Amino acid sequence: MERRTIGAAGLAVGAVGLGCMPMSWGYSASQRLGDRSLRTVHAALDAGVRLLDTADMYGPFTNELLVGRALKGRRSEAFVSTKCGLLVGDQHIVANGRPGYVRRACDASLRRLQTDVIDLYQLHRADPEVPVEETWGAMADLVTAGKVRALGLCAVGARAPRRSGAGVHDGTIRQLERVQQVFPVSAVEAELSVWSPEALETLLPWCAARGVGLLAAMPLGNGYLTGTLKPGQGFEPDDPRARHPRFTAEMMAANQPVVAGLRRIAERHGATVAQVALAWVLRQGPHVVPVPGAKRERWAVENAAAARLRLQDRDLAEIAALPRARGSWD
Repeated sequence: MERRTIGAAGLAVGAVGLGCMPMSWGYSASQRLGDRSLRTVHAALDAGVRLLDTADMYGPFTNELLVGRALKGRRSEAFVSTKCGLLVGDQHIVANGRPGYVRRACDASLRRLQTDVIDLYQLHRADPEVPVEETWGAMADLVTAGKVRALGLCAVGARAPRRSGAGVHDGTIRQLERVQQVFPVSAVEAELSVWSPEALETLLPWCAARGVGLLAAMPLGNGYLTGTLKPGQGFEPDDPRARHPRFTAEMMAANQPVVAGLRRIAERHGATVAQVALAWVLRQGPHVVPVPGAKRERWAVENAAAARLRLQDRDLAEIAALPRARGSWD
């Protein structure tokens, strides 16, 4: 797989990153084990992973603290991406894009991460009460101050409300066009996987034309594309998949042909289903970096090895012919 760098911070592409969120937020609390998470980060670095993705809202705050602990003595080995712009309350999440808040949030992230510079600082969501140019300008000031190396933007969710007839990522591209006039965008983070390929329509071409990296979030379909989940297995009540429209027993059963197709390819290559799913993401362009989440050392190492899997044209054609993934929104 070709290795290149893009953006002011030298974001490495042609490799697999590590999404640290599941280690302390977003999935079942029973699976959050600090020491095991530290070992997982270390195993990922040992396996060649360089991009570690986190955010101040994960926890909140505890995920950045975890990454900071894991990088003691190993900071030079990692490309650290974190995010600002969302505040977590007891029962809600709100956006805050005020320049003063952005500056304070960055300083707090630097302390938690135990570093003097953040490689990629991303805006998690734009604040509807603040022009995005003002927020982005404050983030650009952080680059000037030497606290941040490059800036990124998280895409508005593919299934977020949008104007009738609008494309999935039209809102994100409008934001990108606006902030690009203020300071260069180095990366965009958006969902991209075999079962959620919407970013290929307009967002990835926009990035490729401008030399902007695309961090592929949820490249394993929240775990479904690992082939380890079974229809009707159930999830703990605090696991968001318990309420996800593609994780009902009916929809998990309906989408089994997607996993079966990936498994056939995996068997030909002596690989795992997850590695095929990640290798497909890597084949979508030289500026794409899949960022799968992982809570265990085994999965982090397995995911990293996907960068060595060479999918052939036959494999890609078979994946393209797989049935469209279904969910209760269909």
